[in-house]
Amino acid sequence: MGDLGPQACKHVLEKVHDSPILRGLMNIEDLDLNGGTFKVNLPYNWIGWIIWVIGLLLTLIGFALTAIGELSSLVLSILGLILLAFSSPGSLESSLHKVRQNAIDPAELEAKAEASGLSIDNWWMQQTSYVPTTDPSDWILPAPGPSTWDNSDRYGPAGDGSPLPEHPVKIGTPTPATMTLFSVYIILMISCLLIVSASAMMDDEADVGIIPAIVIAVIGLIGALIGYFRARMVRQMIDTPTSLVRSAPAGNPELVGQVRPVDEGCLTVVVDGNQNMVVGNMVGYKWEYEQYQCRTTTDSEGNSKEECHWVTIRSDAGGCPFILHDGTGGIRVNAHSFKRADYGQYLKRWDGRFAQTLGKQLMSQAIAGMLGGARVKKHRWTLYGLRLGNPVYVLGETKPRTSDALAAEGLDGTLANSLIEVWGHEDAPGVKCTLQRGTELANLGRSRSGFELVMLPIIMMIGGIALIGLA
Repeated sequence: MGDLGPQACKHVLEKVHDSPILRGLMNIEDLDLNGGTFKVNLPYNWIGWIIWVIGLLLTLIGFALTAIGELSSLVLSILGLILLAFSSPGSLESSLHKVRQNAIDPAELEAKAEASGLSIDNWWMQQTSYVPTTDPSDWILPAPGPSTWDNSDRYGPAGDGSPLPEHPVKIGTPTPATMTLFSVYIILMISCLLIVSASAMMDDEADVGIIPAIVIAVIGLIGALIGYFRARMVRQMIDTPTSLVRSAPAGNPELVGQVRPVDEGCLTVVVDGNQNMVVGNMVGYKWEYEQYQCRTTTDSEGNSKEECHWVTIRSDAGGCPFILHDGTGGIRVNAHSFKRADYGQYLKRWDGRFAQTLGKQLMSQAIAGMLGGARVKKHRWTLYGLRLGNPVYVLGETKPRTSDALAAEGLDGTLANSLIEVWGHEDAPGVKCTLQRGTELANLGRSRSGFELVMLPIIMMIGGIALIGLA
């Protein structure tokens, strides 16, 4: 097995630790969690910087060609601005990454770097696996390791019973900036898109009618609806006070803590039934198997071209109960009951030029060919999930546990938090039950404001409607 990632990651970590900016930001107290009105947010990892630089080059080339009379070259700028926008992190994400590099033990960071990166599993079969080198949902401040967990008293307090360092009662609740560079890029992209569309609509030879305007308006409407529901979840997280486990009330408390095992243990996930793709210590998971399918199409003028896209073939999801421990105590959470589970960035991805076996390769080619005349060129399996030791945010409904369940765990009922458990299948008025990997700090740190989630798509929709009116 060849490992292409760890040395590069280690080098990046060393550079980050030597950064004068990082030396000035030594702990969470130095960070202003109020994003403010406008925040300059630049990428914080090498993948983000590569995408950002490519986007900047495309944008500048498009503007330069447009300046000499090639209006259609604005399409390059549109593509570049999209890359710039989506390579820009949340308003606090970059700063939180720097705090994490300072707060977490360098030996632990180096161990994670060694375990991440690209690995060549089978050179002849062109099969690789990749573990992301950065994880925005991971702990930002140090968390207790498994060796410190008291499995004989899972529901009791740890140490002096104080909350974990990253708990909201200690650090407060962050607020995303109203506008960031993401807003600037998207507004410029919408402007360029409207100019190109208006030019095409006025070109008699193009004969596109009002189709571009309708497409822009519909995309804006869809984006606004998606952004509205996402903004509601962000606002719910900001407005709901976080409860301590030891005093968790009946109803729908917001809880933040660390994933720890219940008496029954945890899951070992075998992705797509393949014993070469096994990940243990899971309490919640979702995996997808996708094929990169290509088809040859012919346009109205008889020209043929190849169109390729990823198609989801199979997927699976599941979970099991776990203990959410916030330092003051533990509470049982039924992960499988949550309709909304956000595991953040994927944990691992396996790619291959061929399927895992010759039989599966022949079968996949035959099915794709029969159903749509497609050719399968690549395969990939992606695993998302929640593991032991991960930070977790939960907003669910607490219900009393049965006496049989308490007896099965040998609980005497002296701890109030051991008498209740959290479920996520029933929403309450104004409350949407949700489970997310990462603490409140990590989740809000990479979130965008209501303006960016809702108003930017509305601007796009209004622009499309205006084009229809001018047609």
